[in-house]
Amino acid sequence: QRLKAAVHYTVGCLCQEVEEDKGVQFSKQSIAAISEITFRQCEIFAKDLEMFARHAKRTTVNTEDVKLLARRSSSLLKYITQKSEELASSNTEQKKKKKSGAAKGERTPGEQEAAVTENEDSNMA
Repeated sequence: QRLKAAVHYTVGCLCQEVEEDKGVQFSKQSIAAISEITFRQCEIFAKDLEMFARHAKRTTVNTEDVKLLARRSSSLLKYITQKSEELASSNTEQKKKKKSGAAKGERTPGEQEAAVTENEDSNMA
């Protein structure tokens, strides 16, 4: 129910942006209809993604499943492919930094923060 309300709110915000940009009015009924269609389509997408993963004998949905879902829209598929490649390359860079930092005995910012918290906790005890 909360998710449905969040979708409705987001659709309302997007409709407001279109109203300001294009000078078009949306009735409350049309916003509600767009929200309902969007929510139902997301449910269908979720089921499809689950089935793609299950068909591949996996329990986790991955980027290949999302690409398969987006295959009918070439522009969306292109965008998702580009973003997944960007994420993969940034993850690779982060792993390299962690490995080189670990080899030098350095800590990542997250590890430093955890160490500081650990020290504070032990000092309080």
